[in-house]
Amino acid sequence: MIIGIDLGTTNSAVAYYRDDRPVLIPNRLGHNLTPSAVSVEDGAVLVGLTARERQATHPGETATAFKRYMGTSRRFVLGRKTYAPEELSALVLRSLREDAEAHLGEPVREAVITVPAYFNDKQRRATRRAGELAGLKVERLINEPTAAALAYGIHQLGAESRFLVFDLGGGTFDVSILEIFEGIIEVRASTGDNRLGGEDFNELLVLMMREQFADVWTRSGRRQDALYQKMREQAERARRTLSDAAEAKMRLVWDDNPLELTVSAAAFEERAAPLVARLREPVLRALRDSNLDAQALAEIVMIGGATRMPLVRKAVTRMFGRFPNSTVNPDEAVALGAAVQAGLKARDAALSEVVLTDVCPFSLGVNHGRRLPDGSIEDGLFSPIIERNTPIPASRVKSYSTMFDNQRKIEFDVYQGESRLVADNVKIGDLAIPMRAGPAGQRVDVRLSYDINGLLEVDVHVPAHDERWQLVIADQDGDDGDLKQRQAALAALKVHPRDSEANRAALARANRCWEAALGDSRIWLEQLIGQFEAALATQDPRIVDRAREEFQGALDQFEGSTFL
Repeated sequence: MIIGIDLGTTNSAVAYYRDDRPVLIPNRLGHNLTPSAVSVEDGAVLVGLTARERQATHPGETATAFKRYMGTSRRFVLGRKTYAPEELSALVLRSLREDAEAHLGEPVREAVITVPAYFNDKQRRATRRAGELAGLKVERLINEPTAAALAYGIHQLGAESRFLVFDLGGGTFDVSILEIFEGIIEVRASTGDNRLGGEDFNELLVLMMREQFADVWTRSGRRQDALYQKMREQAERARRTLSDAAEAKMRLVWDDNPLELTVSAAAFEERAAPLVARLREPVLRALRDSNLDAQALAEIVMIGGATRMPLVRKAVTRMFGRFPNSTVNPDEAVALGAAVQAGLKARDAALSEVVLTDVCPFSLGVNHGRRLPDGSIEDGLFSPIIERNTPIPASRVKSYSTMFDNQRKIEFDVYQGESRLVADNVKIGDLAIPMRAGPAGQRVDVRLSYDINGLLEVDVHVPAHDERWQLVIADQDGDDGDLKQRQAALAALKVHPRDSEANRAALARANRCWEAALGDSRIWLEQLIGQFEAALATQDPRIVDRAREEFQGALDQFEGSTFL
């Protein structure tokens, strides 16, 4: 049995696929949602609702919202022990696994786990590590918006259609655009903000209460974690209340003083305006990256508990000029979609005809430098090789050259991100290449190949001496057979489009036509060849296939159909 798990910032959930549909698994308290909270009491580890209830009373022994720090060096001290974010996440995952085993009556060792679409490589590796610590083989990490689309039932639609999934959870914000055609669900673009979610709206309410009662508690009191956790709890309750009411009350007792703040929905909306404004740019970027406009979208699907806030729904309605779809429970959609993906992995008969593709959420590339007009060198620049939102698996190559005579070494650091400077991106590997003595300008080809489970291969080739080096960056410690199988699949992609037989045949035909032509016809064919070669240079299979079809059509007009 493969289960699907939504590992959330605020709450987590687990589901499985049975009888042609995904089914949520209740936890030991009978609830579908398990708070992503961990606490320690007398050496015992508590997970879920019990842990969250201790947050206000035992803040030094309780941790929440640790998903925000996955893949970082942040540590949480609970009692006398220190935990990494992935270790705390592993405790939540283990609790969900035990609930699933109790419900299903059988051992569970495999899972599909969801991650924010905008998680980088380190964050995804940390999530996979958390699953392994919980005793699970992570069959696949699936982006949360993609999972939500599966829960919505996009895989059951027969007609071609496009959807935008707007996912605002407790700690992260993701936007994905998906397209379905001929049984294939393709992610066209994924963007987001890993530091925007319901927790940030809660912080606004905490700040409002701090300001209101600044004269009541002392400066030292404002720093006390116990006070902060009490306010944070009240802020969460108030935010949820404001989803359905015109006002909410925040109440707590501090130093024997009963304190109460009434917050109106209008005041909260005004205070939250900067956060709401941050929702717009990821939406625009997703539309730009997918080359679509809002009118081309069949539906706007909203998921994530924070989308219940009226101010968010109003913002989305204004963005698109229509009401979003909210037929799927925003708290449960991701777990249900993960269960559908688990059914796909388990080859459930009802899902055997569905193919799900994904994209690279961040650009992958290497560091490089350039010589300025005054002769100085600007270093530390990022050179993307696989651009963000490239469908994966993918393989791309880019050429570089030495900058000095007799240069004996080139150091390629591999980065993930969108900043022009590598210092602002995430370093995920490095490779030092020895060079033979020679004049500046020796060519070095760097190829990056990336698969859907996070395997990244870096191949470096020095054509002048036919020397090759490789760096493998894997997101898991899988067995050698599995790794070799994944590498073999990537190897099939390591052919530049200009070297494929179909494209070589098309260029050969065009060159033959040019030789047979005269005058203006030769000029026209030269332009035609140049356009096709420009398409080949993109290394994007979709662009190349479309360009070759148009190229062949133009040649048909010139000389009639081909021999075959």
